[in-house]
Amino acid sequence: MDPAVLRDDMVDSLEHEAKRCVRSERLGVAMRQVPREAFVPDPYAYADRTGECHGTRVLSPSTAARLLEALGAQPGDNVLVVGVGVGYTAAVLAEIVGADQVQAIDIDRRLVYEARQNLERAGYGQVLVDCLDGANGLRAYAPYDRILVEAAAIEPPPALVDQLAAGGQLVLPLGGREQRLSIVAPRAEGPAVVDRQGTTTFGPMLVDGEQANTVERNRTRREDQEFARRANDRRKGWEQNWIDWDHL
Repeated sequence: MDPAVLRDDMVDSLEHEAKRCVRSERLGVAMRQVPREAFVPDPYAYADRTGECHGTRVLSPSTAARLLEALGAQPGDNVLVVGVGVGYTAAVLAEIVGADQVQAIDIDRRLVYEARQNLERAGYGQVLVDCLDGANGLRAYAPYDRILVEAAAIEPPPALVDQLAAGGQLVLPLGGREQRLSIVAPRAEGPAVVDRQGTTTFGPMLVDGEQANTVERNRTRREDQEFARRANDRRKGWEQNWIDWDHL
């Protein structure tokens, strides 16, 4: 079947009252333009189901739509996508704000290559995709009007909040076992959650050295780091390894 017809059917179902994931005309038009088959292989490109690529989850169309509706990007906005995955949400944002206004990062180099290839194939090669720790953002292109994080965090990463423009918004799943899709805005007294839009289930934001398909190893690594930090905090002055006693 013609992919354009399948895209129309997909968006029609997301706009239908039964799902109501796509509510704005701007998002609906953008999702009808992006060839999802360039990012998700057939026969599942237009099915409303999750997939998998290099150990990370590929968002279903309805989940992607929920994130993008919460983000509320407008034409001309400067946008950062953290955890770009296969690049589909970055492509939809490129349709809305312009491809040269979208920057994206992922900690997994394999996904960075995958996203670059997919975006180029789909006609959005101007989107910048780099391999970086998501919690640190991409300061070189800040400030951002909108930042979308496709991974969960317990609290809004400070570096991402700092990279928001005045009036900007950060959208991400907040929480551990129980997550809620949250919209965060910068305030003089610190970041504030200005809206929560239902429950979500995302993997945790990875840090340098972690991989999407090694959850137990990641957990052990974080535990080891935390135990080492606590042990260091308990040391007496003469035990501190940052004191150069020989040159006092």
